[in-house]
Amino acid sequence: MSVKRAKTPETLRSYRWFRPDDLRSFGHRSRAMQMGYDPSDWSGRPVVGIINTWSDINPCHAHFKHRIEDVKRGVLQAGGWPIELPALSLAEQYVKPTTMLYRNLLAMDVEELIRCHPVDGVVLMGGCDKTTPGVLLGATSAGLPAIFLPAGPMLRGNWKGKTLGSGSDAWKYWDERSAGNISSDDWSDLEAGIARSYGTCMTMGTASTMTAIAEAIGMTLPGASSIPAADSNHIRMAAACGRRIVDMIWDDLTPDLVQTRAAFENGIAVAMAMGCSTNAIIHLIAQARRAGADIGLDDFEKASRKVPVIANVRPSGETYLMEDFYYAGGLPALMQRISKHLHLGAMTVNGRTIGENIATAEVHNDDVIRTLDDPIYREGALAVLKGNLAPDGCVIKPSACDPKYLKHTGPALVFDDYPSMKKAVEDETLDVTADHVLVLRNAGPRGGPGMPEWGMLPIPNKLVKQGVRDMLRLSDARMSGTSYGACILHVSPESYVGGPLALIKNGDPISVDVAARTISLDVSDTELQMRRAQLKTPKPRYERGYGWMFNRHIRQAHEGCDFDFLETDFGRPVDEPDIF
Repeated sequence: MSVKRAKTPETLRSYRWFRPDDLRSFGHRSRAMQMGYDPSDWSGRPVVGIINTWSDINPCHAHFKHRIEDVKRGVLQAGGWPIELPALSLAEQYVKPTTMLYRNLLAMDVEELIRCHPVDGVVLMGGCDKTTPGVLLGATSAGLPAIFLPAGPMLRGNWKGKTLGSGSDAWKYWDERSAGNISSDDWSDLEAGIARSYGTCMTMGTASTMTAIAEAIGMTLPGASSIPAADSNHIRMAAACGRRIVDMIWDDLTPDLVQTRAAFENGIAVAMAMGCSTNAIIHLIAQARRAGADIGLDDFEKASRKVPVIANVRPSGETYLMEDFYYAGGLPALMQRISKHLHLGAMTVNGRTIGENIATAEVHNDDVIRTLDDPIYREGALAVLKGNLAPDGCVIKPSACDPKYLKHTGPALVFDDYPSMKKAVEDETLDVTADHVLVLRNAGPRGGPGMPEWGMLPIPNKLVKQGVRDMLRLSDARMSGTSYGACILHVSPESYVGGPLALIKNGDPISVDVAARTISLDVSDTELQMRRAQLKTPKPRYERGYGWMFNRHIRQAHEGCDFDFLETDFGRPVDEPDIF
């Protein structure tokens, strides 16, 4: 028995380009034939755009050069016509000052690639930190059927028989080198052993956090988010994405049918259970706002009180990495464990609900994916703090810091920029103790610019040599999801636009109480008013170009750092282009 589809060949979007009997469509068809295609390649077939964020300098996506062929194979198997559309490739390790400056540019790139080309749906290839939210933001605004193909984590690192985790162990062993505990030769061997295959960070950094969220909100195939990049299952998953998008086009299964408020609440719950990156908050809020869902910091705070961390993966966990997580059952197994906190009726891109997708999922290692009764941290991975220092909120990852700093008061040691901070912490005569609160400002969305990952301020060398490995740090910056420690981030509004962080002076007492979700600058309101009156307008960061546009339209951290003009008319795509 045939199944009635929502689309017919005549109602495909690409039909407007290729079918009419006019001069313009003659040009479209003749130019396709110029490239060696035959009318049978497109006639009556959905055209699938494959948004590929591969580049020669993106190690997380090095395998996409080959995976693109696997996706095309799947599209052809299902009766579609695949066309590759290269998009901006944001290599986290190399792009300066920060990839966050360009997340929205990638989103615009993807949205316009989809809108201006004769495609009926898209496969989105991403994984490196900002590419997942970037491609999803763009596809959400474009409004055509879309499925996300995660890059997958790299294999675990190795050094002298020790398992290494990207990012997390880099910070750890850099402190040991600064303390004189490891040699330059050891450091060189670490460089060679910490990242030994293509793929994203294999710790629970921003990459694995965001691909897990993409799966939790229903935008990937079940189990796709944690398949190691070098595993042959990843090749099969790529082809399966190609096959599935063709059916999604015929069924007209668009992002707005998947990305509901319930879906984003699922994403938040999964993020908390995973021990997620703090960056999850910014990206998920931006994604939800694009989809028309009113998600904000309060939703994260509610979830953090209910959903414990059960993924024993570094840096919140102490032992395991993403490879272990996948073989322990992966995200479907974790979602099964926290199913009472999920909206099981939420739709996903495979046409089934979350509940249906995880119904038979099993955990194969209870130490990697813990039970709710035996978590690695009793509350969610993140906590949202508010107070006179952060009236619009700030974020800490209590699951990955020394518990003694969860309630702390200490004197501020303030830095106005990263270079002066870096110089000071290397000075072994610096007047600092482990009780101090290191403060970095002018590192937010506009001040950074782009809100760089400077929030894990280095421990001063003087203290490192005394054995100190954590202390309270405060900034309007972000930090890598692979980072750890008592770092308070995303202070909003940022100091560059006159937020309270701009008013702190050296020695001011700062109090933090994570259990009470409070942060305060213990200085009188009268004194703060006097200081505010003396503030000077900072020098503009850019005089032209993309940076100029960025600084005039970027929203603050608690709003997702999207451009204000991209949020217009929530959930409504721009009209289709005219074809004359």
